[in-house]
Amino acid sequence: MDVFTIITILMVLSALFAYINTRFLKLPFTIGLMIIAICFTLVIIVLGHFEHLILDEATLLIESIDFKTVLLEVMLSFLLFAGALHTKLDGLAKHKAPILMFATLGVLLSTFLVGGMFYYVAILVGHEIPFIYCLLFGALISPTDPIAVLGILKAAKAPKKLETKIVGESLFNDGVGVVIFLVIFSIAQKGIGAVDAQEVGLLFFEEVFGGIALGFILGWVGFQLMKSIDHYETEVMITLALVMGIYAIAHLVHFSGPLAVVVAGIFIGNKSPEIAWSETTHNYVDKFWELLDVLLNAILFVLIGLELLIVDNNGEYVLLGLIAIPIALIARYIALSGPIFLFKKKLDFIPKTNLIMTWGGIRGGISIALALSLQPEMERDLFLTVTYVIVVFSIIGQGLTLGPLVRKVLGKQDSQ
Repeated sequence: MDVFTIITILMVLSALFAYINTRFLKLPFTIGLMIIAICFTLVIIVLGHFEHLILDEATLLIESIDFKTVLLEVMLSFLLFAGALHTKLDGLAKHKAPILMFATLGVLLSTFLVGGMFYYVAILVGHEIPFIYCLLFGALISPTDPIAVLGILKAAKAPKKLETKIVGESLFNDGVGVVIFLVIFSIAQKGIGAVDAQEVGLLFFEEVFGGIALGFILGWVGFQLMKSIDHYETEVMITLALVMGIYAIAHLVHFSGPLAVVVAGIFIGNKSPEIAWSETTHNYVDKFWELLDVLLNAILFVLIGLELLIVDNNGEYVLLGLIAIPIALIARYIALSGPIFLFKKKLDFIPKTNLIMTWGGIRGGISIALALSLQPEMERDLFLTVTYVIVVFSIIGQGLTLGPLVRKVLGKQDSQ
C-alpha cells in the first residue's frame, strides 16, 4: 500500500471519528477519538470472523505503517514544539528543581521499581523473564506522554501551578526516558560486561546536555531571524523549518531530538511574542501550531486505537497487562514522593500533589513506539500487549477521571 493511500485512509478516519465525537459523544478530543478507533477496530475483528478479507486488509494497513518511525521520528518533534511553544518560562523557572528531579531521578527510579516488581509478578504467573528485559519495560513505560498529558489537562482544568509541574515533567521526561531506554537496550544487546559505566555516562551526557544545547542555540538563531523581519508567512515557515532542522541535526549527531525541540519551543514561545513577533505574526504562529497539533493528535490517537489489530490478545499477556497497571502507578507514586517531600514547603504544593500527579501521569504513543522497537527475543509480543493495556487504561481511565479527581481533592479552591 503506497504512502499517499495510507495517509488518506488515516485522514478520512480521523475526520470521521472527530465528527462522531464532536457531534455525539462530546468526550475530550483525544480520548474520544481513541475510544471510537478501538470500537471501530473491534468491529473489524468481529466482521473478520465472517469475512477474512476485511480483517486481512485492515491488518495489512496497520502492519505497513512503521508506528515507531512515524511517531518518534516524524510526529513527535512537531507535537513537542507545539506544546513547548505555549509553556511559560516563569512557571517552569519557579519549579525547575522538582521538575528536573521528576524528569531524571524520578524516571530512573520508576524504571527500576517497575522492572523489579514486574520481574517477580511474571515469575508468580509462571512466565519467567530475564531481569534486563523487565528493566527495558520499566524504561519504556515510566515516562509520561506529553502529547496525551497536554490534551487531557486542558479538559481537566487543573490549577496552573499543578499543570506547570505535570506538563513541565512530561515535556522533559520523555527525552530522558528514551535515553535510559537506549542505554538499557544496549546492555541487553551486548551484555552487561560489554558496556562500561564511562560509556553509559558519556551517552547520557551527550544525548541530554547535547540536546539541550542544540535546542537553545538553534532556537536563538530562529529567534534572531524572525526578529529581523515582519512577515508572518515567512516567520511561520521559519518555525516549521526550525523544528525539522533541529530534529534532523540531533539525529545526525546523536543528541536527544525531543529535548532539543522542547528547549527551542520554550525559548521561542517566551521570547518572540514580546520582541520578535508583531501581533499579526503571533496570532498566525499560534493558530498554525494549534491546528497542526490538533491534526497530528487526531491521527496519532486513531493510530493507537487501530494498533489493537496487531496486539497479541494472549490471555496470559492481557493478565500481566492488567497487573502491570497498579505496578506502574505505585512506582510513579513512590518516584514522585522524594522531590515532592523535599520541595513541599518551599514551593507551597497544592494538597495531595503526589496523588494527582500520579493519576495525571498519562502514558501514550511513545511507550507503544518503544515497545514496538524491541527485538523478538526481548519478549516483544508480551511487552507490546502489556504496554497497550496500560496505555488504553491510562488514556481512557485516568484521562476521564483526572478532572473529577482534581475537583474532588481541591474542592472549591481557586484554580489560579
